[in-house]
Amino acid sequence: MATKSKIAAQMFTLRDFIKTPADIAATCAKVRKIGFEAVQASALGPIEPQEFARILQSEGLTCCATHVGFERLKESPEKVAEEHHLWGCQHTAVPSMPGEFRSAEGFAQFARELNALGKIYRPLGLTVSYHNHAFELTRYGQATGLEILYENSKPSLVKAELDTYWIQYGGGDPAAWITRLGKRQPLVHLKDMGFVDDKIVMAEVGEGNLNWPAILKSLKRVQAEWYIVEQDVCSRDPFESLRISLEHLKAWGVDGSDQPSADTSAETTA
Repeated sequence: MATKSKIAAQMFTLRDFIKTPADIAATCAKVRKIGFEAVQASALGPIEPQEFARILQSEGLTCCATHVGFERLKESPEKVAEEHHLWGCQHTAVPSMPGEFRSAEGFAQFARELNALGKIYRPLGLTVSYHNHAFELTRYGQATGLEILYENSKPSLVKAELDTYWIQYGGGDPAAWITRLGKRQPLVHLKDMGFVDDKIVMAEVGEGNLNWPAILKSLKRVQAEWYIVEQDVCSRDPFESLRISLEHLKAWGVDGSDQPSADTSAETTA
């Protein structure tokens, strides 16, 4: 389903409310009422793909992307592709890297594994991205794990779903990483970082301390396709957290009128 907005809600934020088909229907209705026109399907409870498609259609929601586990992507490409086509979805992302790859050679091997997945899924009409946490910014000599991963994978086959909070948490600069990855990031996860009672906390977009002017400028320059709001841990009702993030993003001009600039200077360097 077409949408003018490029902002989506990551349903992992609402994982406690999407455990049954009835829960998923009610949650999608509430997300649409808040003002979102798109969702990323993640952490859904058991539901038939056709039923989820019906719910999306009924609520006027676009499924902009999904999270699919690494093993399932390897084992069931035809089934995964069939589900995504049913939902009108062109993007999926690996939510995290399995622990056995957490070494310098492991990151390089995982990059090769992702290249192989990209070769399988590209003819099936799907992009495969990788969603980072903070552990990928562990240094192995002169390079971080995330640098090793993207330097050893092909931009045409392996895309990025950068997570702003986790990049910052790992000591990186979200805006700089967005610029560095350039056009290979159709998806981005937006969540803020705050500091409360001497502890780092996740916050609604615009309620924390991330440099949003720089982040959004970089995203516009590289022409990211989807701005996906995610908040793993909320200090208030998760629906209210999503609403606050959405309102800030719209106030900053991230909506249907925020078309990518004609600046094509962003290069893919990783």
